[in-house]
Amino acid sequence: MSLTLHGYWRSSAAYRVRLALGLKGLTYHDVPHDLRVGAQRAPEFRALQPQGLVPVLEGPDGALIQSPAILEWLEERYPTPPLLPRELGARATVRAMAAIVACDIHPTNNLRVLTRLRTDLNADEAMIRGWIAHWIAEGFAALETMIRHHGRGFAYGDAPTLADCHVLPQVYNAERFAVDLTPYPATVASARRLHDRVPQAAPEAQGDAG
Repeated sequence: MSLTLHGYWRSSAAYRVRLALGLKGLTYHDVPHDLRVGAQRAPEFRALQPQGLVPVLEGPDGALIQSPAILEWLEERYPTPPLLPRELGARATVRAMAAIVACDIHPTNNLRVLTRLRTDLNADEAMIRGWIAHWIAEGFAALETMIRHHGRGFAYGDAPTLADCHVLPQVYNAERFAVDLTPYPATVASARRLHDRVPQAAPEAQGDAG
């Protein structure tokens, strides 16, 4: 059965999945949903994803939701090339790096949260950017330390892992919001290397970009 990815070009969670698909050399059909107009809340989409969030990956095991779960599924079903190291401790470290992004940075900066800050707390754009920069800095400070210790070109070791699939989209988001990334050279360098490895996954390369 072929793979179908429901996403949005600027969604960092969908970007994670595109990166993993690209690294594993998997082809898929892309179905974009414009989050700016609420397409993800349409009843037919909520039938696939009850939360009304992207991404969704449809494949032989049905409709899969939540990017960390999708990435683990891809790793288990299509293990070559691997995106997790062999050693248990190394695998835990890679998952921890991914969780810093997926659990600690991204949830505070996604569209739903920023919209509530604007509408419920009357936050202006300067406040929004300050909020975004704060949480990215909190997470990137830890990632920079870990990547300096464990990385040899990529976030962990000398080959891409699930950690890189999380780090690159978050660096993209940080640059989009003009966050100062000069304190995190190892993090940015690892992201650049993955971007060059899978340029077709980049937001600007998607058919719905704009």
